[in-house]
Amino acid sequence: MKWLIRIFITIVILGAICFGGYVVYNVAYATGETKGYDCGYSEGESVGYSSGKQDGYGEGYTSGRQDGYAEGYTSGRQDGYAEGYNSGKADGYEEGIEAGLGHGYTLKDPSYEQAVAFMTEDRTDSNEYVEDTYACSHFARDVCNNAEKEGLRCAFVEIRFPGEGHSIIAFETIDEGFIYFDAITDDRVRPIIGKRYYRCIEPKPGYYYTEPPYDDTIKDILIIW
Repeated sequence: MKWLIRIFITIVILGAICFGGYVVYNVAYATGETKGYDCGYSEGESVGYSSGKQDGYGEGYTSGRQDGYAEGYTSGRQDGYAEGYNSGKADGYEEGIEAGLGHGYTLKDPSYEQAVAFMTEDRTDSNEYVEDTYACSHFARDVCNNAEKEGLRCAFVEIRFPGEGHSIIAFETIDEGFIYFDAITDDRVRPIIGKRYYRCIEPKPGYYYTEPPYDDTIKDILIIW
């Protein structure tokens, strides 16, 4: 009988031990699972964040660089076009002016004083007159060229008589309108159609013009710029 009691007690103890071990195992397993999950989640989140950040940075950098390049290229092209257009237009305008005038001078109409000063300083009137070789038209041409070199707009003027003609020059001054000069003598001329040319000349003090042997009545005045 006693041995049965001992066996029963032994069985109860073993059962209790087994049950206690099972309980402890389950508790430890649950605790370990929770701890493992927490540690794994934290570690996984950290690794995943770093990996995702690197990939995201790479993709964002590439995408941002492409978009930035595209926008910069478009903006630069537009600005470059605008600058090139303006620069080309300015250069083209200057070249067009030069081509239109036939030279590189920018001409302007002088004041009366500027025109008189130019005629006083110009030495074309000191050239020798040679019939059919260096006559009035040559004097007028050289005065016009010299004026243009000084930036002054000067007109070549043809005075037509009944049988022949004469060449002089003119300026359209900004303060006194048209003024005419005989390029051979630098005398001021006030040509009027129907009037004798020699009577239209304002000679220098102490000098006067006599009536020429031909009819110098002015029939027409042709101004050539």
